[in-house]
Amino acid sequence: MSSSVVRCVTAFTIASMCAFALVGAPMRGQAAGPTTLSIAVGIDADTLDPEGQTTTTVANMVDYMFDPLVWYNGQRTGLHGRPPYTAIEPVLATSWTVSPDGRTYTFTLRHGVKFQDGTEFDAQAVKANIDRWLDPEVRNPSRYYWDAIDPSRIETPDPDTVVLHLRRPDPTLLEKLATTAAEIVSPAAVKRLGNAKIALGPADAGTGPYMFKEWVHGDHITLVRNPNYWGRQPYFSQVVFRVVPNSGTRETMLRAGDVQMAFEPPAPDLQALRRDPSLRVVEGPSDRDIFLGLNNQYGPLKDVRVRQALNYAINKNAIIDSVLFGLGNVLESPTTAVEFGYTQLRRDGWPFSPAKAKQLLAEAGYPNGFSISLRTPTGRYIQDYQFAQAIAAQLANVGVRATVQTADWPTYISWLTAPVSRSPLQMFVLGWATQYLDADGELFGQFSSTQWPPTGLASTFYKDPQVDKLLLAGQTTVNGGQRLAIYRRAQRLIWTDAPWVFLWSQKFYVVTSSHLRGVAITPTEKWSALYATWR
Repeated sequence: MSSSVVRCVTAFTIASMCAFALVGAPMRGQAAGPTTLSIAVGIDADTLDPEGQTTTTVANMVDYMFDPLVWYNGQRTGLHGRPPYTAIEPVLATSWTVSPDGRTYTFTLRHGVKFQDGTEFDAQAVKANIDRWLDPEVRNPSRYYWDAIDPSRIETPDPDTVVLHLRRPDPTLLEKLATTAAEIVSPAAVKRLGNAKIALGPADAGTGPYMFKEWVHGDHITLVRNPNYWGRQPYFSQVVFRVVPNSGTRETMLRAGDVQMAFEPPAPDLQALRRDPSLRVVEGPSDRDIFLGLNNQYGPLKDVRVRQALNYAINKNAIIDSVLFGLGNVLESPTTAVEFGYTQLRRDGWPFSPAKAKQLLAEAGYPNGFSISLRTPTGRYIQDYQFAQAIAAQLANVGVRATVQTADWPTYISWLTAPVSRSPLQMFVLGWATQYLDADGELFGQFSSTQWPPTGLASTFYKDPQVDKLLLAGQTTVNGGQRLAIYRRAQRLIWTDAPWVFLWSQKFYVVTSSHLRGVAITPTEKWSALYATWR
């Protein structure tokens, strides 16, 4: 295997920043326990199609059913002797090589794997999936991941080999292939079900350790163990994701034993949860930016002075301390410290200065402020509805009258993905966590004007030709030092243009029963519990 077979995620070691929070490892001789693992999450899914993913929580559910060609080490099966999350490991591909010019990737595929519908996984299936990733008729907010692939030059010389030819070098292609967006779907299932039904119920469509059983919208999604899985069989015969938007209810269900794991119970209770011997708090750093998206094509928000004023008007540290209970770090950049390309632009972020905010608003022609809607999800981010209310109160101090509105997650996604001519958004709460730890994943998807909805998820409708040029350069430059310089320049421009109100990077945690072992979290804000056990 060549040195290019397993590559580091970035040019520098991130193990110290991105350490897995491993709770326990699978053990022999487990005591009898529940056969169903129930997990309380804060939102319902909007789609179960791997390539349609818009948020990490839902992607985490999809990961149980589908396999990618490659994955970050440790994320699926625990640690393998290398520092976690610093290298790519085989899954459906057993090995791969990269040509010296970075334009040809050759993958050797795992032989004998079958999809859950009984059809063969082979090179033709991989080619069909890549064609689907690139198909503009299929919903895919991450389609830009694959811009470098030449679809006319995908070779399948034999059933176990796929050769990808690139139009240009792509320094992050392997990392993109190690994401939910690159998980492999049965071509026969796509033909049988169609794209709409794949999104709503991907029955027998994957090769993963679990299979889709049912989805009762707003209540639960149930998966059952795949008896013919090619890899190691998981401990639990069934996994149920319970949709519970209220964080307090998630905690109550965990304490009552109705679920064995809860996604982010109330932040005020975290200290008590850490002290409870019947529970385990699994926590660690995250790459998720939390921000107020500002529709740059809407009314007063077209003016950069207004957008800068909103950044000055909000006391982020006070909200982190009083509403998030310390579970965040003020953003000092459009990227986070766990990503390649991170650049600290201003220590402790945009300063809190109501006087400066009022000055800029007056200069922009709004001496008495203005009214605006502030939309937020409930149950998606730590204390999301609560901090939105706190932000509205602070904005009122500088004359900006924000009305807080909320909705379930599928409705919220429909707002975020509406084109600019039909977008209902003015100001909105969002968190962005790139699926791969590189500034490309953080910046291109949010600040390239090519990613305005419905093509992508850049719902602020921000456009700067110089930023566009730099972000494209970052995608095509192989030299690590040159890429760093490109992303420093881009981040400085974005920071000054203020298409967001830059809030904080939230910390990530789940809480489990003390009997549930083998649960980890990753810096891409996923939990790893495929091989969790009970004892």
